[in-house]
Amino acid sequence: MKRLTGLCTLLMLTAVALGADDPLRPPEAQAMPYKTIDGTTLNLYLYKPADWQASDHRPVIVFFFGGGWKAGSPRQFEHQCEYFASRGMVAITADYRVASRQNVKAVDCVTDAKSAIRFVRAHAAQLGVDPNRIVASGGSAGGHIAACTGVIDKFDDTGEEATVSSKPNAMVLFNPAAALAPFEGSPKASEELIASLRDRCGVEPVEISPAHHIHPGVVPTIIFFGTDDSLLSGGEYFTKQMIAAGNRCELRTWPGMKHGFFNFGRNDNKPYVETLDAADRFLASLGYLAGEPTIKAP
Repeated sequence: MKRLTGLCTLLMLTAVALGADDPLRPPEAQAMPYKTIDGTTLNLYLYKPADWQASDHRPVIVFFFGGGWKAGSPRQFEHQCEYFASRGMVAITADYRVASRQNVKAVDCVTDAKSAIRFVRAHAAQLGVDPNRIVASGGSAGGHIAACTGVIDKFDDTGEEATVSSKPNAMVLFNPAAALAPFEGSPKASEELIASLRDRCGVEPVEISPAHHIHPGVVPTIIFFGTDDSLLSGGEYFTKQMIAAGNRCELRTWPGMKHGFFNFGRNDNKPYVETLDAADRFLASLGYLAGEPTIKAP
């Protein structure tokens, strides 16, 4: 039954460990609009290394917050951004449309994530980043849309320059909703659950289910999960499909941890430190970072 409850959990997820005073803008970040749609301006919130210059060609990581495509705030990943900026990357936490604010569906969230990656690549010279070292990251629903940027070819914004790729060069995913449709070994979901998920997605769930669109050539990926997270089975299936397709994919698990275990302020910050350490080492293996991780418990 644990796998069956995964989709149920997804429908109820809300953002965790977020700032209460300002639900959107991280106080230490520089805001940069990347898209205006239906009267809503969406921002990237930038964290730059202390010695950053516009002429740099630094790796960049873009985080998407969690919240079941319904709520959430870019502030969820402000501490991770601060850390990666201290390691020499440009770090970004991105806003995107959600149901509670803009009455959108999950497929629209996917489109916004693709727009954010495309904007970063198109404005690499202005941002001082390398357009060939863009990392997509995020947690839960944010991990889902980050994964979609890497594996799903559809749902780009038709008003944007299609010659600029919306695909990242690597992915760092924190307990993502990786499988939104049945897969081998998963139990059959109820019709009510399927209808609810279809309504939340705005399309057939399989169309935006990352695990169902794996193919050779998907970028290197690392995934973090707690073993008591009902979404873990989808992450395991995603990893299995990635490896079968000849792609690099590492799945790291934390015994006894639940959904959202990695967030700053959770579990005495031990998993927060450990996931950042693992992400740092993964990015170093790709040549994006150099030296040992410097993350320490706050």
